[in-house]
Amino acid sequence: MTHTHAPYRVDHVGSFLRPVALIQAREDFAAGKISQADLTKVEDQAIRDLVEKEIAAGLKSVTDGEFRRAYWHLDFFWGFNGVEHVVGERGYLFHGIETKADTAVLKAPINGKNHPFVKHFEFLRDLVKEEDVIVKFTIPSPSQFYFELIRTPEHVAAWEAVYPTTDELFEAIIKAYSEVIQDLYDAGLRTLQLDDCTWGALVDDGFAKRFREDRPLEEVRREFAARALRLNNGVIANAPKDLVINTHICRGNFHSTWISQGGYNKVEDELLGGENVNAYYLEYDTDRAGDFKPLAKVGKDKKVVLGLITSKFADLEDKEEVIARIKEASEYVPLENIYLSTQCGFASTEEGNVITEEDQWKKIGLIKEIVEEVWGSEN
Repeated sequence: MTHTHAPYRVDHVGSFLRPVALIQAREDFAAGKISQADLTKVEDQAIRDLVEKEIAAGLKSVTDGEFRRAYWHLDFFWGFNGVEHVVGERGYLFHGIETKADTAVLKAPINGKNHPFVKHFEFLRDLVKEEDVIVKFTIPSPSQFYFELIRTPEHVAAWEAVYPTTDELFEAIIKAYSEVIQDLYDAGLRTLQLDDCTWGALVDDGFAKRFREDRPLEEVRREFAARALRLNNGVIANAPKDLVINTHICRGNFHSTWISQGGYNKVEDELLGGENVNAYYLEYDTDRAGDFKPLAKVGKDKKVVLGLITSKFADLEDKEEVIARIKEASEYVPLENIYLSTQCGFASTEEGNVITEEDQWKKIGLIKEIVEEVWGSEN
């Protein structure tokens, strides 16, 4: 390989459709029909099969497809000591559909000791140790955890009973995240991806209105953007210096639907100008994400992974249209700093998008074809 961390020219966000055997095993486990050990065996085999397919598709950074999770984010939160898995009154409201009502509630002082995701990484690490690929491990961003903790007034009351001030909460979040990340690093991880829907929420005026009270909308947006940046950069600052940290920005991805809309211009200074990541994986598969002009805020040493291929629908994009959009984006970011992927994973939750497994690999194949035309065989 020409380099040893993501992004790569042909890239992906991380999650893949769950195979039928895994879906059935998770249902059987929930119903008490099989043990945790039985479920883990099925997960292990599903991940082995997936990694073979990732490598065969030409991907240089492989993931476990998030096959051990029900959600891209909540399972990680539940792994913290002091956080409880709670079923609330409502799920997340997407356009035309609602998720299950699972949530994470802070019930006691939190820490990241013995987080189960470390063992998940170790399995994947050992699986590819003889292969010419790297492991990319995905976790939700610290800001995403905070946004979960302010989801309802009941969420806020729960953490305020433990941490009287927001500053104390933020210090605890940064410390807990740093503990998990250090353990992942000590186990061999060198590429971490922070998945983050908070910026996608902040660009949507509807979200910001929830916290307006009698204040101007932009004042609220700036306040919460500053909080997100403080949390994310706080964790990044604590991480080992040779751990590559990238971020993926999304506007919601559940059963081929979405939750928010708005251009990056509304958070360009904080996100693109201020977040201390190596690369941005940016949703750009519809006009809900706005235009490319905010990319001018991206630092010259940072990379941009354009999510121009949708993971939500099976229809393949027109190759020439995608190439034209890459050319347009290169007016703001040098072509050598641009990479290509889907806008999000294929299954941000265990339900997955409304496509087939064959469809998802065709999408990866299309990315590979476009990359070869634009950049040649370069990784």
